[in-house]
Amino acid sequence: MIEINNKTKSKIDLALVKKTAEFFLRVYKKKKYEISIAFVGDRVIRKLNRNYRKIDKVTDVLSFPGEGIFLGEVIIDYAQIKRQAREFGSSVNDELVFILVHGLLHLIGYDDKTEKGAKEMERLGEKFILNFYDKN
Repeated sequence: MIEINNKTKSKIDLALVKKTAEFFLRVYKKKKYEISIAFVGDRVIRKLNRNYRKIDKVTDVLSFPGEGIFLGEVIIDYAQIKRQAREFGSSVNDELVFILVHGLLHLIGYDDKTEKGAKEMERLGEKFILNFYDKN
């Protein structure tokens, strides 16, 4: 089961989000797991980042691993996604998929605290996206 909550006033392609998450769970053999995905604004993500990571600034995504059948929760700042899409010259949906996959990779144990880990996550994310768009 995939629960998606849009706590913003923005219109988000939730069908794309669901399709991406379903494909991710299938690829990583986690189909029986449940995840929650929430879209929030700058204020909420900054507060969460400050409370949980002791970093007082806006970020694009936070992941909170779960237990048992609940794989965890991915929280995405949609306003930040839009800013990053402009900055990187990509579409909002492409940036959204990339950041969602990044957050989901965290839920299955990947970490970007080191340069090696960050490069591995980026490589896996790009590979996943190529396969996702090829299959969908």
